[in-house]
Amino acid sequence: MTHIAIAGAGFSGAVLAQELGRAGHRVDVFDTRPHVAGNCHTARDAASGVMLHTYGPHIFHTSNERVWDYVRRFGEFMPFVNRVKAITGGRVFSLPLNLLTINQFTGNTFSPAQAAAFFEDIGEKTEHAPANFEEQALALMGRKLYEAFFEGYTTKQWGMPPSALPASILQRLPVRFNYDDNYYNSRFQGIPRDGYTAVVENLLDLPNVEVHLGTRFERSQAADYDHVFCSGPLDAWFGHDAGRLGYRTLDFEREDHEGDHQGNAVINYCDASVPWTRISEHKHFAPWEQHAKTVTFKEYSRFCGPDDTPYYPIRLVAEKALLAHYVERARDENGVTFLGRLGTYRYVDMHVTIAEALDVADCYRRSLQAQVPLPAFVVDPLA
Repeated sequence: MTHIAIAGAGFSGAVLAQELGRAGHRVDVFDTRPHVAGNCHTARDAASGVMLHTYGPHIFHTSNERVWDYVRRFGEFMPFVNRVKAITGGRVFSLPLNLLTINQFTGNTFSPAQAAAFFEDIGEKTEHAPANFEEQALALMGRKLYEAFFEGYTTKQWGMPPSALPASILQRLPVRFNYDDNYYNSRFQGIPRDGYTAVVENLLDLPNVEVHLGTRFERSQAADYDHVFCSGPLDAWFGHDAGRLGYRTLDFEREDHEGDHQGNAVINYCDASVPWTRISEHKHFAPWEQHAKTVTFKEYSRFCGPDDTPYYPIRLVAEKALLAHYVERARDENGVTFLGRLGTYRYVDMHVTIAEALDVADCYRRSLQAQVPLPAFVVDPLA
């Protein structure tokens, strides 16, 4: 059995620690924060009793049955459907764009087929494939819907005009020609009854897994271990010596209220004149609980500085070039494998990080059996 170090106690590191620890390896897990679960960290609020999603809302959703069965071994998941609302032009609509949104916004009573035909008519077609977010949106939904729901919100979220963003970002946002207002298409959806932190703590609860919180794993320590798995920032592994990969971060403005403040878990604010992107009321993420008090958080997006929490990788041309530089250097490292959102500089949901961590654990077992080194990346961050 080997002695393994894991940098990062989020889902990537915790799943890997569970799998390798259960296989008999000795595992040390390090995290610079004073708590486990990374950006999924949850904590019970002393003032209101509400379970707070410390770093913003996290709704677990997946169509991967293996991942769904796996994660429920470590905590009870309660049913939860994310039904986002959006305020634009002084009116409230449901997201993602669905038949109710379309009919409310346009003042029509379209059937599904009529709505699809309407979108075909209003889409701004060009001779070339959409080259950016704005062109993709205009081709899909026309100018009025784009300006109402996406232009201002996207500019606030990314700190740049949608014309500077890749078209692929819009692909995460579905348009439905029925009345389904479930934000996700995933087969399985839920939130853990006791919060995500409890799930991660259970993943790490093995006698041969030792967790070191408030402790940074240094590159110089790698020689003390048979293998290192890094789910921390790829550029930080090299001391940011070629520059920092760009991220967006979030600031949260807390408000305390009585009763039910906004009537929904998440409301997006699409108008550019409103400085925040959305307001989350966290008691609604646990509808099985009852609380007299409530807590809301306004979210503000900005560029991530050296001391900020990274959320969304920017991945534009300059960042991709710098990423390629670090990936090339990482592949020259001995006995180090990078994984997770930060380790591969990709925006991935919780279920994806869990699936990939399980794959990395499987690959490590096979590499030991075959007596061949595990590569620096099981998932190609440049793909």
